[in-house]
Parts: sequence; C-alpha cells; structure tokens
Amino acid sequence: MKRHRLAVIVAAALLALLPTTASATAAYPDPQPVTGQQIIHDPTVIRLKSGGYVAYSTGGVIGARTSKDRVRWDDAGNAFAEPPSWWYEYNDTGDPWAPDISYRAGRYWLYYAVSSWGTNHSAIGAATSPTGLPGTWTDHGKVFTSETTDTWNAIDPALIRADGRLWMTFGSYWTGIRMVELDPRTGKAVEGTTVHHLATRPDAPYAVEGPYVVKHGRHYYLFASYDACCAGVNSTYKIRVARSTSVTGPYVDSKGTPMLAGGGDLLLAGHGRYIGTGGQSVFQDRGRDWLAYHYYDAEDNGTPKLGLNRLRWKANGWPVVL
Repeated sequence: MKRHRLAVIVAAALLALLPTTASATAAYPDPQPVTGQQIIHDPTVIRLKSGGYVAYSTGGVIGARTSKDRVRWDDAGNAFAEPPSWWYEYNDTGDPWAPDISYRAGRYWLYYAVSSWGTNHSAIGAATSPTGLPGTWTDHGKVFTSETTDTWNAIDPALIRADGRLWMTFGSYWTGIRMVELDPRTGKAVEGTTVHHLATRPDAPYAVEGPYVVKHGRHYYLFASYDACCAGVNSTYKIRVARSTSVTGPYVDSKGTPMLAGGGDLLLAGHGRYIGTGGQSVFQDRGRDWLAYHYYDAEDNGTPKLGLNRLRWKANGWPVVL
C-alpha cells in the first residue's frame, strides 16, 4: 500500500476532507482509543488462537505489535531477525512493505512485498509460523513477481478464500488492483494463473492500491486506498469500497459504477486530526468485523498511527464505519 514508505512526515495545517458520496455519512467516527505503541503503517491484525492480538506493518523487518485487549499495544520487535537474502534483489536495504496475516491449514501465513519507490520491479513473498508471533516465521520465498514490462505492480498482497479456492489481491498504481489464484498447498501463484483486473482510475497515475477483499452475505467486498499516502499531514489517502457476487469481479459501487471505471463508495476519509486514512485491512474478533488502517496525526507532526473501527453491515449489505 503505499508507493512509499514511512517517508516525508511534513508538519502542515490541513482542512479535514468531507465525504462526497451517497454512501458516506455526515461525519466520520474517530478511531477506537488505543494506548502504548501506536505508531504503525499499513497494519494487518489478527486475533491469535492462543489469545490476544498481533499486528504487523511496514517498517523494520516487518514491524510487530502485540496486545492483550486490542486497546494497549506493545512493541514486539520484528517478524524476522534479519531480511532474507533474496529481498535485496528488489531494494538495497531489504525493506519489506504492507504485510498480510491470515490463518489456514493449522498455520499462520504472512504475505508481504519488497520493491523500491517508483518501480514495479517488485515481488510478493510468504512465510509461515505455528504461533503467528514475531521471531517464529519461516520464509518461503517469492509467491508472485512483476517486472517493468508488466502493467501491474506486485505489492500490497491480501488473501481471500472463495468457493474452495485461494486468491490473492495486490496492486499499486500501474493500472490498479489485480488478483491471482494461489496453490493452497504451497501458498504460491498457480502456474499460468490469469491476472484478473479488479479496479483502476480513469486517469494516470491510477492512484489506487492496498486492496483487501472480504465476504459478507452473498457478496465479496473490495476495500482499497485511493490517492496519496506517505506525506504526513499532506497525505490524501482515503478508503473506498465496492462489491461483486464473484470474487474476481466485476466490483461496482452502490450507484452501479464499476471499480474498473473509477467507482467506489467512500467509506472513510481524513477528518479532524486523523489525516490520510488508508493502508487498510479487515479482521474478525468474536464474530465482529474490524477495520484496521493508519492515519497521520495532525496533532503529532503527522506521525502515522493505528486506527481501529468496527464495521457494521447495513440491511442493504453495504458496510459503514462505527
């Protein structure tokens, strides 16, 4: 998510962005109060089978936070002690971006991207762990890659299981959001898989990234971050959503505009001190859906911090943020 990363935190005044779509409410709710280590970027969160929560993020060697109650978060180091050697094929510092954590087949799976700002010479990798905790991950190398000759960018991975098959959304700029099928045994892209196109913008540079798909009722919902991140209080990130009855699309908003034509209902945008809301993911906790994202704190020099909000599903199936 993120073309990137944790860069350019600029102190400046910014007016709150107002919602402009029919699906938006008159005002956005603030994130749930959290304490402890709040600094984070591109968070992915899961409730562990052992109890408590872990969040992974861009920064460090996939930065880790843990919590017992989803309110107080503690710094837990990094997923890896040091970068796997192959990461250096994609940047000089072995810097990973935008992880995604999930659980299946008795193991936790962590997907992540390695790339450099402004290029689509990128790769998505995967690791597994028996506990989901930092320091327990075994890396399994590349899952899917992109090169400068491709019209997509292999970063910002997120997994979804649908109809007994495993899928991965990804994408940032370079004509937007894509999806490929994964082999559930290896966790890697199926050989010769079709690269499905899910969302784009009608104008270059096609500023949509950070996809995340969830199933609710008979629909799949595609959440994505639009516009610019990573500029502190000058960030214009916002979260939009559309839905489809098929995991591979087409995804359309509540007005019927396809995401491939620039559609998407505005779910959450900057307001008050909470600037540039995006880099989102969705997780379940005791049967309820939660939206995790970062925002830039206008009252703390644009520092990126953790945002958590409940998701409620309206009678017509569309999500709203609580």
